[in-house]
Amino acid sequence: MPITRGQKPVTRSKIPKLGKNECQEEGPQVKRVSSPALGAPTKRPAFSDITNAHKVQISLPGKKLTGKLKKPAAPPKAAEAAAPPKAAASISVAARFRATLKKSSSVSSEGASGKAERPKRVVAAAPAEELVAAAPPAGREPPAHLQRPPIPEQFDVDSEHQDDVFMSPEYAKDIFDHLRRREEQFVLVDYMDQQPSLTPGMRAILVDWLVEVQENFELNHETLYLAVKLTDHFLARAPVQREVLQLIGSTAMLVASKFEERNQPCVEDFLYICDDAYKHEEMIAMETRMLQVLDFDISIPISYRFLRRYAKCAGVAMDTLTLARYVCELSLYNMDLVGERGSKMAAACLLVALVTKQLGGWSPLLLFHSGYHVSDLSHLVLKLHSMMSSPPDDKLRAVRSKYSHKVFFEVASLPLVDIDVLQRALAE
Repeated sequence: MPITRGQKPVTRSKIPKLGKNECQEEGPQVKRVSSPALGAPTKRPAFSDITNAHKVQISLPGKKLTGKLKKPAAPPKAAEAAAPPKAAASISVAARFRATLKKSSSVSSEGASGKAERPKRVVAAAPAEELVAAAPPAGREPPAHLQRPPIPEQFDVDSEHQDDVFMSPEYAKDIFDHLRRREEQFVLVDYMDQQPSLTPGMRAILVDWLVEVQENFELNHETLYLAVKLTDHFLARAPVQREVLQLIGSTAMLVASKFEERNQPCVEDFLYICDDAYKHEEMIAMETRMLQVLDFDISIPISYRFLRRYAKCAGVAMDTLTLARYVCELSLYNMDLVGERGSKMAAACLLVALVTKQLGGWSPLLLFHSGYHVSDLSHLVLKLHSMMSSPPDDKLRAVRSKYSHKVFFEVASLPLVDIDVLQRALAE
């Protein structure tokens, strides 16, 4: 059973701590039980090989935010609540004017006897056309800069969801085009030169642990990808010590859960899965620092969103999409791929899956919606093939173990496509 959010199981089974110098290539291999096999939450000590968290004092913010709550605004009066909107009010002006005129004309003087009758005042009724506000001309076209270019019929993949408001068929392509433009604000480079206490191997171990956390809490895949992005962007801006690396990763997962999940885990859940290596105040302080370093801009485009969009455009089956997800998730380990755009990474992973499943190459439909030609993806596709053909690291087994399950069509055990077949597909 997965961990119940907000509660701790009665029995806590300790996991062996990571061995000393595990991040070094010559270090001993560590056997870890995979979370899908256990079916239970896995808590891991705070990376004993790269951290000494229980001896580190993390500075906390000195001031707390204070403020008074504003009183809620008084509810509108019944007359105001029942008042028609402005658009309807302008139309009813003529009707109310006629009613007032009729009432005033029917009133006679009923004063005391001997008093002269007050003469009636006749007011000519104005034409209703002058009282009603002129409506804007119907059928006016929006300005040219606001008009969206029409999508050719052969490339239209969203009209079938015209009645589904959750799919946003009118804006689907515009949304992903906006995400592609937004990627330029989140370009990453290899930041390890700015982190003297960290190595690419330590980062890979952290990513491997985040995959297990995502499985144990049954979080969305978008949460995992966003957590890795938040971690990379934070490390690219703020030098840190290895002792707080796991705290940074768990805090990034906490922030990503708040952004992506409907029912996110609480702080105590993350503290428990870290084997209580950190305190509640330390995680809150790290969350504050992370958001400040990132300027509170955490809506980072991730490759998983683009991958689902491209798979929908290609109309592939779930097993093909799962194979592309497996390749994309493996790429999270690789520090050399940190600088790649999420949209380009998703396109390259889907192309690898299409060639592996013998479903053809990059179609004009995918070119239209992704904006990438095969020549734009060839270099990255060859990198992904080299990554998958290299011997697996025994310390990084979470992704391969996850995608070896029947739920994921056991795509991790599929044979790798031959390099010659892949190069022929790239040459077309």
